[in-house]
Amino acid sequence: MRRRKGGKNRFDRHADDTDITALIEFAKSRVGVEFYVEPETFATGTTAVAVATDGEWIRRRVGAPEVIKKVAHNLAAPAYDVEIVGYPKRMREWTARNKRGLSLED
Repeated sequence: MRRRKGGKNRFDRHADDTDITALIEFAKSRVGVEFYVEPETFATGTTAVAVATDGEWIRRRVGAPEVIKKVAHNLAAPAYDVEIVGYPKRMREWTARNKRGLSLED
């Protein structure tokens, strides 16, 4: 368990380059990818979900919202605050269709 600024405990690891690389590779290899920024919680740092047009998705640690917003800008992809817009319906539908093979989150 790690202690970070503000005295919050963190059970999760920090974001690293492999996380950002995975999101970029996902976006470049799928159609219509949008990013959904998830807030930091007690147990995890800021994460982002990349969702393709067909609903396929991955979630990775990003460290800070600014990081994924810059990545999204460089890829000409939108980035949304999930607390404001929620998750897209196509993501939930894809998850329901693919429950048995979910290993997209590490």
